[in-house]
Amino acid sequence: MLINSNLESSVPMIKQNVERLGFRFRDIKILLISHAHFDHCAGSALIKQLTGAKYMVMEGDVPEVEDGGRSDFQYGKSAGSRFKPAKVDRILHDGDEVRLGDVVLTAHLTAGHTKGCTTWTLRVRKDGKGYNVVIIGSPNVNPGYKLVHNSSYPQIASDYERTFQVLKSLPCDVFLGAHGGYYGMIQKFARVGETASDPFVDPAGYKEYVGDRELAFRTELAKQQSAGR
Repeated sequence: MLINSNLESSVPMIKQNVERLGFRFRDIKILLISHAHFDHCAGSALIKQLTGAKYMVMEGDVPEVEDGGRSDFQYGKSAGSRFKPAKVDRILHDGDEVRLGDVVLTAHLTAGHTKGCTTWTLRVRKDGKGYNVVIIGSPNVNPGYKLVHNSSYPQIASDYERTFQVLKSLPCDVFLGAHGGYYGMIQKFARVGETASDPFVDPAGYKEYVGDRELAFRTELAKQQSAGR
């Protein structure tokens, strides 16, 4: 399974890194995304073509995926944000499971950033111990997002409210996300092997990140409400 195809130009790098890990790129069976923005799904059509993977997407993001971003509530009119459309093979809903062998990922609808933004969770074991993994889709309010009187996405603020309720309810040991910056990927990777503990096991960092993003959302919401936007 692969989460996020990134840019179309990223596909050769993804292939190279999959093979460096000892796997065959053509063996990708399932393609998932965090959300339907071009930097996370523009390469999907090409990956489907090269591997035959089944593309599984949360219902709220299916229109954008299949029309190449043209129906996106924020960026639909921006040519630079569009991408090659791709056919969705399975429409996902909140709580659906995606299984391949003994790996089970659960899709959590965490909308707001996009209408179908998805946070993935799974259980893994290492050295006989179980861990809860959370891969955050995105809880960010992008510049220009209208949280009040948004005719293209009327429920955007309430979707963000629900997203933070969901994120705070998820048990998390290993914190990952759609961008490495969410969880300090580069800094944590540099510390691997320095001590017996795994830097990617970071429940406190997860709580801190979610709390910070919720505060940013509430601050922006209050600002827009006070301005009567």
